[in-house]
Amino acid sequence: MIEFMPTLRPTLLAAALLVAALLAAPILHAQQSFSSLEERMSSAEFKAAGLDKLSPEELQTLDDWLRTHDTGTTRIVTPSGRPVFYPNESARTEVQSHLVGHFAGWSGASVFTLDNGQVWKQAESGAATCPERDNPGVTLKPMLLGSWLMYVEGCSQSVRVQRVR
Repeated sequence: MIEFMPTLRPTLLAAALLVAALLAAPILHAQQSFSSLEERMSSAEFKAAGLDKLSPEELQTLDDWLRTHDTGTTRIVTPSGRPVFYPNESARTEVQSHLVGHFAGWSGASVFTLDNGQVWKQAESGAATCPERDNPGVTLKPMLLGSWLMYVEGCSQSVRVQRVR
């Protein structure tokens, strides 16, 4: 057993060094592949963003912040250019708000503006007439396969919708 320990130590040390190198590789790659704002933007974009007004120290601080917070690519649109509002399905939670303005139902291509700033459009054909109301409460519930159902206060029907903004 005493003879086994000396050969085990170099093996454990080598394994520990390998694990440390594997864990450090993504960090080193991110640091090496980082491009400053001046490298990423054209001079016109840099100036239009007002970044030319920053001191070298302020610009360095901003680059440092981006370097530590740039952990991946955020995808905010689909390949067809449509916005992705909930890239993580677990972020889809029930929304409660109010419609802005007068409501009497939907007609097949209706667009609904909520008082929280969100805009939703009807995602299915069909029409429904509901009791007329001003600024009724709404509840939007996430359903399967990314769809949403909107329930309007005082209306006995629901409508499938999709978020526009």
